Amino acid sequence: MCGFIGIYGPEGHDVFPEIYDALIAVQHRGQDAAGIVTATESFHVQKGPGLVRDIFDERSARILRGALGIGHVRYPTVGAGLTEDIQPFHVVIPRGVAMAHNGNVTNFIDLKQRYFPERGVRLNSTCDLEAILYVFVEELAKFAPVTVPRNGVRGPSDPNLPDAVFRSVSGVFERVRGAYSVVGCFAEGGLVAFRDPYGIKPMVMGERQFPEGKAYAFASETAALDAIGYKPVRDLEAGEAVFVDRDRKVHTRIVGKQAHRPCIFELVYFARPDSFLDNVSVSRTRVRFGEALGRKWKREFPDRPLDAVIPIPETSCIAAQSMARELGVPYREGLVKNRYVGRTFIMPSQKKRQDAIRRKLNPIRLEFEGRRVLLVDDSIVRGNTARALVRLAREAGAAEVSFASTSPPLISPCPYGIDMATKTEFIARGKSVEEVRRELGVDALVYLDLEEMEAAARKGNEKIEKFCTACFTGNYPTNDVTAEMLSAIENERLEARQC
Repeated sequence: MCGFIGIYGPEGHDVFPEIYDALIAVQHRGQDAAGIVTATESFHVQKGPGLVRDIFDERSARILRGALGIGHVRYPTVGAGLTEDIQPFHVVIPRGVAMAHNGNVTNFIDLKQRYFPERGVRLNSTCDLEAILYVFVEELAKFAPVTVPRNGVRGPSDPNLPDAVFRSVSGVFERVRGAYSVVGCFAEGGLVAFRDPYGIKPMVMGERQFPEGKAYAFASETAALDAIGYKPVRDLEAGEAVFVDRDRKVHTRIVGKQAHRPCIFELVYFARPDSFLDNVSVSRTRVRFGEALGRKWKREFPDRPLDAVIPIPETSCIAAQSMARELGVPYREGLVKNRYVGRTFIMPSQKKRQDAIRRKLNPIRLEFEGRRVLLVDDSIVRGNTARALVRLAREAGAAEVSFASTSPPLISPCPYGIDMATKTEFIARGKSVEEVRRELGVDALVYLDLEEMEAAARKGNEKIEKFCTACFTGNYPTNDVTAEMLSAIENERLEARQC
């Protein structure tokens, strides 16, 4: 689950400062690496491991010049997280194209082992974006041969290029399976964006009027656009492609639409609360999660008193507040977060996650001593954070420690770009709620029901008939995920973690 931004500004405009600020706004989506590519007939590239602020500086503004560019923050799921895997990727032959994406290619292993070798293509990385890029460029070469500008001066935009771009995206959809939102730029000028046929991964389009002309942007979530003063216009539809040509004319086409199934875990955990995804407010949805969870607590534990509701910062804070209101129990922020420790869920290895938990959160003892507390988190995946914080609460003097999750039990691997690939890591898989409660060492445990979670999310946009809830149910909307595929992805990710 990565973050990206693509911007095409008016002539004479440098987009690097905006791309930088947008990547800072989506840093929560990936802390492993970051990169930016800009285009002025040729590509200018800078990327590296670490946080955005550590990679780019004042020199970057001189290097990354131009009115067209894309940026990316990486959260590793596929690959070993090596330097070669840092996005954006680009090629210069037969046509200069750069790309970044959020998501996962489910048939990446098959493409590496069969499709590309048959064509004499050797991938230079272990990142699945490279497969998307090469298929796109291969298709584009069929429909839009490269033309050499006369006297070094290009004429007006090629009127056939938009159709060629859409046909190339269609070729990607035919060969590259999975869930992905992609943004790309052409060295000669042009910005392309497309969303997978099921719309699993989010993508929003924005625009901004400058004195020199209008600028367009595509991002993972609206918070990135807000940060740079771009007005969110709309979300891309499932299977939609958009191309902004050199004249800044916008071309759109639905290329491969299937049933729209946006990822509900975006609303649970990944997205910022100030974002809208598919016209659904993340913040309001989390309020509804908390209200529903409060109602369930009252049904299941009508006689269990509580002295305080305490969130596990920060994703669960909004839900914990609404849950506390529903229960009529004081809301207390009893855990102090060290903001210089990254999000533990998206750290690349189990050991790093475990080591970071205690450094990340410290209790306010007065909020725990002698109290019956209810800890609220957005989810329980491996149980590392929950177990550690239950121990922390008891050491701080809590009389009773209960736990609530604003999502149902996670039981199934996610092949679509969330690092939930190993079945053995799910604490709830094959266990009852009572068994999980004992394993976590809590006095009471409650999960939000799947139906109530979906209803709370759908209330923000009734047009969404169903969300992707595969990690909670094992039902994969793309209908091409097999046990063999999951096993292969799991083995690859386990090998990558050992690198």
